Amino acid sequence: MTTATTTSARTAADPLALNDVDHVRFFVGNAKQAAFFYAYTFGFQISQYSDLTTGSRADASYLLTQGNIRLLLTTGLNPDHPAQQECLHYGDGVKDIAFTVDDAEAAYKRAIANGGVSAYEPTTMRDEHGSVTMGGIRAAGRVVHSFVSRRGTYDLSKVKRGGLFGPLFASAGPLGVNEHNKKHPCGLMYVDHAVTNVEEGKMNHWVDWYEHVLEFKMFKHFDDKDISTEYSALMSKVMASGNHLIKMPINEPAKGKKKSQIQEYLEWHDMMPGIQHLALRTDDALGSVAELRRRGVDFLSLPDTYYEVVWDRVNKTLREHGHEAVKEDHDRIRDLGLLVDADDEGYLLQLFTKPLQDRPTLFFEIISRHGSQSFGKGNFKALFEALELEQERRGNL
Repeated sequence: MTTATTTSARTAADPLALNDVDHVRFFVGNAKQAAFFYAYTFGFQISQYSDLTTGSRADASYLLTQGNIRLLLTTGLNPDHPAQQECLHYGDGVKDIAFTVDDAEAAYKRAIANGGVSAYEPTTMRDEHGSVTMGGIRAAGRVVHSFVSRRGTYDLSKVKRGGLFGPLFASAGPLGVNEHNKKHPCGLMYVDHAVTNVEEGKMNHWVDWYEHVLEFKMFKHFDDKDISTEYSALMSKVMASGNHLIKMPINEPAKGKKKSQIQEYLEWHDMMPGIQHLALRTDDALGSVAELRRRGVDFLSLPDTYYEVVWDRVNKTLREHGHEAVKEDHDRIRDLGLLVDADDEGYLLQLFTKPLQDRPTLFFEIISRHGSQSFGKGNFKALFEALELEQERRGNL
């Protein structure tokens, strides 16, 4: 059976089967400057660009790569471009979490038949080297999910080896920041999950949307008893694609004495739902966080009392389920400020940056999984108390 025949049969059986996270597109005010910020601060390679010099008349984009993470930073080149309009209202942030599929048009049609609303119809860009077809549907608020299918030189397997991202893209060539990052890697490997914040009362609507439109399944559920402090609370349900390639937690604010971080996000995001944070996976949390701190990344701070109780809780859970204790040096974990949690499958290490721009909206999570497929439920209270301290400093609690 030929590869084309195999692909055709697989697409017919499940057009929404996701092969990879093709890229995460940011809308930003100045892609050239933002590219340097993410490259230097988080160790991404500035791999490729598309702008006026390559024939792109509408916008400029920079492709940043690290491991299997591809961030595409896009700026409109005229005031009416959607990127410029959105930056006016929301500031820099995530616009599109795009999925690689076998046939973008078939995936788009299936999602529309499932009740999805079109963001843009499938279009194909091609040249003598190959083609890229993309079609998108609207998700919560400003978020879009694009389906991407690639042919020829632009096949994703070739992009991963340094091939061009698509027509009108060019290699960024030798850059000092890229050479620095090769010598001092940050070790980030995958997009582990992406969290969407929605208005109070809308979580279940979007849970149903992911289940019916994209054919995801419920993976985890956390209520306000799981995620609360003395002052604020939220509820969260985690949706996952059929192969667990991507997980999409959906958060909504819950009633509390003061304003939750979800409500703060919405109020500084023009009351529009959107992506609150991207979780980036590493196999070496200590090495990654040490390098990120050296580069000046601002992380949330935890009280020292967190480490007075965490080890008894985590190691007790691991013993109960027949797992070995946390192997990383405990003092080093404390010095770097990492959070630790465990469940029946193993443990994880995680840490959250402060907002990556002046508005308290988008941030990153650094996460390392050692069996655990959860999201740090045991850390929720400590994490949210740390977030509340930052909210209070901003005058938003």
